[in-house]
Amino acid sequence: MPKLELIATTTFGLEAVVKREIEKLNYQVSQVDNGRITYIGDESAIIKSNLWLRCADRVLLKMGAFPVYSFEELYQQTKALPWEEWIPIDGKFTVTGSSVRSKLFSVPDCQSIVKKAIVDRLREFYQCEWFDETGADFTTKVSILKDIATLTIDTSGTGLHKRGYRVRDVAAPIKETLASAMVQLSFWKSGRILVDPFCGSGTIPIEAAMLAKNIAPGLNRKFASEEWPAVPSHLWKDHRKEAYTAMNYDLPLDIYASDINPEAIEAAKENAVEAGVDDCIQFKVMPASKLTLMDKHGIIITNPPYGERIGEKENLIAIYKDLRKLLIEDKTWSLYLLTSDERFENLFSEKPAHKRRKLYNGRIEVTYYQYYGEKPKREERI
Repeated sequence: MPKLELIATTTFGLEAVVKREIEKLNYQVSQVDNGRITYIGDESAIIKSNLWLRCADRVLLKMGAFPVYSFEELYQQTKALPWEEWIPIDGKFTVTGSSVRSKLFSVPDCQSIVKKAIVDRLREFYQCEWFDETGADFTTKVSILKDIATLTIDTSGTGLHKRGYRVRDVAAPIKETLASAMVQLSFWKSGRILVDPFCGSGTIPIEAAMLAKNIAPGLNRKFASEEWPAVPSHLWKDHRKEAYTAMNYDLPLDIYASDINPEAIEAAKENAVEAGVDDCIQFKVMPASKLTLMDKHGIIITNPPYGERIGEKENLIAIYKDLRKLLIEDKTWSLYLLTSDERFENLFSEKPAHKRRKLYNGRIEVTYYQYYGEKPKREERI
């Protein structure tokens, strides 16, 4: 099979993280746009991307891109693409769409035309008049931006943030993809202590443990493209076997997670068991005000309650004071904190954060604040 163009979609602000993940899989990135990274691969890239990308939302197979100014152009250009190479005679292909700043602005009309073009192409190839669409899913999307239409097929199915380990939840959970990005954007690594004093259902510590132990995030779930005839099933088995072999289960980790809500801790424990990392995370019911720092040069990575979850300003200020007190007591510790509270930086400290990054937790705009502790002396370094 010739080289394929794939697109990894991601939350705005995480493009650089996903680009690094793709390059780590040894695939060549050809273009980086807002919320999408295009790269070159083969059929194995479909599998490895879905199994290993921690911060991407979906992996799309790019069928083609072309300028369109009329519905006839959209139909003809779509029909010219080799859909039969991917969609079998019983394939189910729902068409979704979007249009931004383009002459063809009616999304329903664009979807209908793309569907008709694909059906006509497949009808001619398979020499049949009717498709039952009872087989595998080939969700197709037509995205038109500034009169350029891009057609893709979704290889993932359910979004990649659905790892499969979240068996219990709490209110306002952070997405797994974002939690992993928070860890990757920090200086934390195995050998250093990690603390999350507002762990909720445990997403941040679980993602950190999976990252450190090299557990593929997609290992325990299914993907739409697993049912595609064009992607051999033996390749899925081979790459899953490789992923199991690549795990480093014996790596010792010091991860501590706490929350004031007993139900949240119970949920976090169950999720950690499901993820296979319960042996390296210590969970505890405890308010942040009772937290004490152990050892030196540890890392706090957390997503504390904010306006969408608690509205009392006094509670927020108390949380910030507790965290600030900890960093004053031990200047070797670092803090990485995600919040939508625009007042945080001013309420937390007179000094600005060393670094901040605009991100999104679902549809909520948030900022990732980073405060660096003192660097370890040469004899303290691991």
